[in-house]
Amino acid sequence: MNSASLSVPDSTSARPSPPDPVVFVVDDDISVREALELLILCTGVRVETFASAEEFLLRERPGTPSCVILDLNLPDINGLEVQERIAASGGGMPIIFITAYGDVPVTVRAMKAGAVEFLTKPLHDDVLLNAVEEALRRSHAALAEEFETRMIRDRYKLLSLRERQVMDLVVNGLLNKQVGGALGISEITVKAHRARAMQKMHAGSLAELVKMAARLRK
Repeated sequence: MNSASLSVPDSTSARPSPPDPVVFVVDDDISVREALELLILCTGVRVETFASAEEFLLRERPGTPSCVILDLNLPDINGLEVQERIAASGGGMPIIFITAYGDVPVTVRAMKAGAVEFLTKPLHDDVLLNAVEEALRRSHAALAEEFETRMIRDRYKLLSLRERQVMDLVVNGLLNKQVGGALGISEITVKAHRARAMQKMHAGSLAELVKMAARLRK
């Protein structure tokens, strides 16, 4: 097997460094599990292997960039059902499907549901490693977005009731005078609440505040 190095984006200084990424391999064929484990370990990425879907689904999702290489035709639970369960749990873990039998309708269904790749055995090292790198990139981006959204929600909790009212009206396009009229306060008072809200939210501009409000509504 060829040794390679997977590139996973570093976190920014504003975010805590996430734990090392992990790749899960789920296949009932021990020879496939061992071969994939060796290949991925050679890139410096941690690997966990599972002989069944049920065993994998019992594993708590890690708070680190991760993905799963999932055999489509497992004896206990079909790979597509595993994909549905992962989606239903809100984990959003990227999936790379592998199978010994190509099936166009199944491939289309898996990809529409968000699979990163659908590969047919025998697997090519470079193709698989490229898929793993893309899957970990997606996972890293999703975790970073979750972190940013959590930070925004925490900051929003620090706003007073009036600051929230002003912010909600401002991001909906009302001018300071209109906000004042809606809330029964002076324009000067609106400006003061707006400034404090932006400061607490760490918003450098109205456009940033609007984007933050959109995240809060998700």
